Amino acid sequence: MRKTDEMGDRLIREFAESYMEKLFYFCLKKTGNQTEAEDLTQDIALQVIVALNRGAEPTSFSAWVWQIARNRYALWAKEKHSRNESVIGSDADEYDIEDESESILGEMIRAEQMALLRRELAFIKSDYRNIVVAYYMDHQNVREIAASLSLSPNTVKSRLLRAREILKEGMDMAREFGKRSYHPEQIAFVQSGRDGKKGQPWSVITHLLYKNIFLQTYENPQTAEELSLELGIALPYMEDELAFLVREQLLEKIGNKYQTAFRIVSREEQRKRHENNVKFQKALTEKICELVDTYIREDGSKVNYRYVGYEAAKWTLIVRVFDWLQYAAAEAGAAHGEYKNSYPPRPDDGAWILTGYETVDWETPSFVGENGYLSHDRSEVKKELDFGQFKFFFKNMQEKTPTHLSWAEAYTLWLVCRGEAEACEPIYLEKLLEYGYLKQEGGIVPNVVIFNRGAERPYNEGLTQKLISLRNEIYALFDQAPNMERGYVVEQAIRDGWLTYGEGMIPTVGAYIYL
Repeated sequence: MRKTDEMGDRLIREFAESYMEKLFYFCLKKTGNQTEAEDLTQDIALQVIVALNRGAEPTSFSAWVWQIARNRYALWAKEKHSRNESVIGSDADEYDIEDESESILGEMIRAEQMALLRRELAFIKSDYRNIVVAYYMDHQNVREIAASLSLSPNTVKSRLLRAREILKEGMDMAREFGKRSYHPEQIAFVQSGRDGKKGQPWSVITHLLYKNIFLQTYENPQTAEELSLELGIALPYMEDELAFLVREQLLEKIGNKYQTAFRIVSREEQRKRHENNVKFQKALTEKICELVDTYIREDGSKVNYRYVGYEAAKWTLIVRVFDWLQYAAAEAGAAHGEYKNSYPPRPDDGAWILTGYETVDWETPSFVGENGYLSHDRSEVKKELDFGQFKFFFKNMQEKTPTHLSWAEAYTLWLVCRGEAEACEPIYLEKLLEYGYLKQEGGIVPNVVIFNRGAERPYNEGLTQKLISLRNEIYALFDQAPNMERGYVVEQAIRDGWLTYGEGMIPTVGAYIYL
């Protein structure tokens, strides 16, 4: 059963990525009306997805999809009176151009090469394209097209014949203009902040076509016409997609041109950063480890790690200190990165910053992310919580706990850390025990690092001066490696033996909360 479900999911993904656009143009040709084409496309898509969810296992997926499309269109045609066009009079200008074969659009639909046709429609000039669309999709005759475009019927016939030649010529040549829209450059994304209620930006940025639009328009503003030519997508469709991406604040429109609204780091820039980070990662890691050890050994009054043990707590502390000092270094002008205290508001209650990275072909340190709780999942109690967990993509450590906690779960953890387990709802206690954020140890206790903001710290001049000296040395290293990432420091600390990994490690490594 599981294998069948996995195949169904795979086929649904393939259908969404490879067939929806083709189906729309199929329906547009058949109906001659954009609204009806959209409705018919959705009807066909629903039939396909329902059948796959019920366990359909087509031998030839492509033939199966198109058979459903033809069947649903036949049903639609029966329910709707066909539009019949009659020829009145004997003026030769009123007759459509005869074609013994079926229209080139019909041929391409049956051959399942709509992508190639879209490339060619996008490639020809608008003077030709408008006539092709009016004649084949809107079912207008020559005289109607001539009147709407203020042209003579002979001009329309001449351009239509020339457009056919261009289209056939282009399809015979199998132009490569549209290749990138289906085989995109690889790009990875890093997002910080709060997702929109519809899952933005992640629900948008993984679309194959969008990835290439972002790459094409990054620091290179282009018009819709230029993008349709470059990516091989018909202009009307491209215009709709661009308008959507502008609404989602992933593109900016400047005049009649579009450009990517977030930063994309190229392979070349990443290589330079990587080489520089490698140059300074050992020195920086050693100083951060020394600062952590010094503070914990000499004071540590604001850090409670007794429930998890110091070896597990180090994973949290090294990254937390890295973040603190990197941000402080930037604020002090010692580094040159961009750091912000807040995230700009986005559609559907989102607030995020997105960065794209072209994928690289060299080995980089394991990624270290940070997740917390779902802030929009708060109950009537509107308390802000400072809970987070560093996610180490090292030996699949990131998979041992949920991606996010709910607000109620984070609030329960906060209460337990304050010694108020009796005030918690049992359902959330059970969940946190299951995840590992709580454990039974003479009662229910937390299994995370706790930072005590209110703890009083006795002044120690010698310790203070030593910490300041270490901090300044770290600032100087950040100045030389302003794009250092968490993974480099974690990798070096593992290599040096300061961080240790074992199969018996608690699942909540990296988790912390502030009181």
